[in-house]
Amino acid sequence: MFSKILVANRGEIACRIIASCRKLGIPSVAVYSSADRNGLHTRIADEAFEIGEAEASLSYLNQDALLKVAVEHGVDAIHPGYGFLSENSKFVEKCEQLGISFIGPTAYAIEQMGNKIKARQIAIDAGVPVIPGSEGAVGDQEAEGIARMIGFPVMVKASGGGGGIGMSIAENTAELSEALRKSRSLAQSSFGNAEVYLEKYLPLAAHIEVQVLGDNHGNAVHLFERDCSIQRRNQKVIEETPTLKLTQNLREDILSAALTLAKHIGYKSAGTVEFIVDSHQNFYFLEMNTRLQVEHAITEMITGIDIVEYQIRVAANQVLDISQDNITRTGHSIECRIYPEDPYSMMPQAGVLTGVSLPKGNGIRVDHALFLGYEVSSHYEPLMAKLITWGKNRDEAIRKMRSALEDTVTEGVVNNIPLILAVLRNQEFILGTYHTKMLDSLAIDERWNRFSIPGTAITVSGPKALQENMARAIIIALQTLKKEKITSTRTSMWKHETKSMQFRSREFEKTKW
Repeated sequence: MFSKILVANRGEIACRIIASCRKLGIPSVAVYSSADRNGLHTRIADEAFEIGEAEASLSYLNQDALLKVAVEHGVDAIHPGYGFLSENSKFVEKCEQLGISFIGPTAYAIEQMGNKIKARQIAIDAGVPVIPGSEGAVGDQEAEGIARMIGFPVMVKASGGGGGIGMSIAENTAELSEALRKSRSLAQSSFGNAEVYLEKYLPLAAHIEVQVLGDNHGNAVHLFERDCSIQRRNQKVIEETPTLKLTQNLREDILSAALTLAKHIGYKSAGTVEFIVDSHQNFYFLEMNTRLQVEHAITEMITGIDIVEYQIRVAANQVLDISQDNITRTGHSIECRIYPEDPYSMMPQAGVLTGVSLPKGNGIRVDHALFLGYEVSSHYEPLMAKLITWGKNRDEAIRKMRSALEDTVTEGVVNNIPLILAVLRNQEFILGTYHTKMLDSLAIDERWNRFSIPGTAITVSGPKALQENMARAIIIALQTLKKEKITSTRTSMWKHETKSMQFRSREFEKTKW
């Protein structure tokens, strides 16, 4: 086993990896940019070192700075988390040259699956169905003919892309040129590769992914599927497992296809094979993420398997001590991503946390790196926290999630919790019939509205009837406070309660929902 692991990441995922290191008794080394000097991950690691300025290219993407820290401080393994250098094959090769283990797949696997055009061909060779599309990269001259052959609408995708970046939809030939231009521009600026290809666009599809684990000894297993269909701008917002959308036969076919692909490329470590399922229950390979996924926690909740621990064990050349036959799942789990964004316009927000309260309880897990004074920065991925719930069944998991969301307070930074609550109350979500475009059609009157109380700095969030009742109560209470000239200590306590009141409406919720 490794003697010391460097975590080449920040925020909640760095904290998550450090927790597994501690579980295994392995000292951890954190790295941080100048912007993250007081980050939570720097406090809980055994050692922490600054590696550069706030800009990611000067810190978390600075391979030389990371490797210098690793060499100087006796690190024998590096865990990249997700994002940053997690799918950079050149970084893997540099680690290997220095005798440092990369906790993840091989450089070859990353390179093959990182290029979406190559990945499509590998899936075809493995006998896994792919979405109808172009055989390779397309130029402007040939794009229209290929699009007509595939059939509109089509999706223009970046071959070196990921995370929903570089995707554009063309409904017809008039929109195709602009979609090609937009995707190429985003692909070049984000990945340094302007190559794009075409796929048939399936608008009312489900996004299903399968968690896989492989070792260096030819063993590979799946840890079942996750439904990641609730997305905005091709970014996942809510995930759950198991999914209601699949028949048992279709589920087995998808799980088998994912495992076939993993074995076909000799995959080791944790990875995720992603599929699209159309309205006719046809499934197609979408891509493979050769890293830990943001939503890995819900799989851990239903299987009891620490995926990060197994990543570390596999990288240390240990044999997987679990077989497909003895992997079982129990109950249901949901994850919601808390973003600093206006829930109505979905525009990103900035700010500093002046108050934070996170939910606790049986079946509730919060992966985060928040603290008083935490600043939402424009330099990095804006994800603030992940709320995960587990229940004996789906209804219980949903009830726990609603309660957990209502108990979450991030004063000083606007979050997307009202939008998530609207999703959880939406009939399509309750029935499990939602799709990747659900947020586009979510009725605005189902989202919570905001009401500013005149003469105060207080904003109430909630359904209209609740707003008005709360507003009247607060105004009367404030008038009473003013008349009685209550001490500053008690006034301060009241101020805190009114700020948090938007999350304390359980009795109302019981009667309304």
